[in-house]
Amino acid sequence: MKNFSIIMRSMLTAILALSAGHVLAHGDVTPQAVDTSALPQLGDEWRATNPFTGNELAIKIGDSAYNQNCARCHGLEVISGGITPDLRKLNDENEFFSPEEADEWFLMRIRHGAVIDGRVYMPPFEGILSQEAMWAIKSYIETRGTPE
Repeated sequence: MKNFSIIMRSMLTAILALSAGHVLAHGDVTPQAVDTSALPQLGDEWRATNPFTGNELAIKIGDSAYNQNCARCHGLEVISGGITPDLRKLNDENEFFSPEEADEWFLMRIRHGAVIDGRVYMPPFEGILSQEAMWAIKSYIETRGTPE
């Protein structure tokens, strides 16, 4: 019985530590700048689909931008720990999205964020990241495969 009590206390401590980290996940995190000057500039009109799909330079820029701005919540190499959406599910047509709808959902969510019942689940990045940076991140996500 003593071992059971120790295990339960350890589990409770771990849960509380994880919960505290999650609560602070969107605290005073400063988004990191993304240099997209080497990519074609897309102008002021937002594209409906990713113009950088398969572009190696965009993928490289997106890799860095994702790891600086997105990985803390969505996981390293786009492998979610289960608290946030697994963005790899956007890569193939599935029961949720066609590829075109996936681009639309991604752009809507990264631009405007997600607030549910007054709680920020994802901050908006419009005005912080350029359209080029957002599509570069999506290009990187597209290379990560789909979850099994």
